[in-house]
Amino acid sequence: MKSVTTLFLSICIAASAGLATGAETSAPAVLDPIEAADVALTDFLWAKRPVVVFADSPNDPAFQTQLRYLAEDPAELIKRDVVIVTDTDPAAMSEVRRTLRPRGFSMVLLDKDGAVKLRKPLPWRVREIVHAIDKFPLRQQEIRDRRTTN
Repeated sequence: MKSVTTLFLSICIAASAGLATGAETSAPAVLDPIEAADVALTDFLWAKRPVVVFADSPNDPAFQTQLRYLAEDPAELIKRDVVIVTDTDPAAMSEVRRTLRPRGFSMVLLDKDGAVKLRKPLPWRVREIVHAIDKFPLRQQEIRDRRTTN
């Protein structure tokens, strides 16, 4: 799993560096995946939107593609309070796996209230994920609240 995480971080850094211009001085946005064995879904209630990526092996091509897609534009995911959770060990039966019960590769998107909003059997690009999140009622409320405070 460490090699997949290292690959993901390398892609994040490379993608962010490619977007940077000479005028920008801020650090590149990085969204590190968290292994499912290290968390419970309740850890994210009302704070984060988990994107959970399941596979039966870290070598699953769909899993690697999904991590690559997520690394393409981490800033858009960070703006929407997304956290990436990965689980590639079906034998370990993490709490996340027991709760969401995936079969093979699966990308599951939850909202801040813990509700499952999407289950996809194929990798999704950040643009598709962000578009889906922006339709969530909680996200719509966040956008309205942000407008009234600015």
